[in-house]
Amino acid sequence: MSAALATAALTAGLATAVAVPAHADGGVQTCTASWYGAPGEIAPGSTTANGEVFDAEAMAAASPDLPFGTQVRVTNTDNGQSVTVRINDRGPTDPSRCIDLTRGAFSRIADTDKGLTEVTLEVVDN
Repeated sequence: MSAALATAALTAGLATAVAVPAHADGGVQTCTASWYGAPGEIAPGSTTANGEVFDAEAMAAASPDLPFGTQVRVTNTDNGQSVTVRINDRGPTDPSRCIDLTRGAFSRIADTDKGLTEVTLEVVDN
């Protein structure tokens, strides 16, 4: 293998291994996702940060910084399952987590009994 080809392969490998923040302008982030909306956790009729009535089964999520309405592909790094959610709330409050999925969205990619899962986030539309 030529030195140039080896350098290119190494550079490509490193580029895919380094996660960058998922921002409205694109990029991928690897982080910990949680879920919210367990029965009894949120009062009926409660609203999300953008004013919508909370729906635990909606394909929606809370983000600390992505704009409301942003569509994000969330992929479980353990099993490859993914779901696309719309940001309509703020959170999570735990700084070790990057996104808080509704129960419905989380259940599409992981067992809700697990509570947390490692994911990649990719903005697909803002």
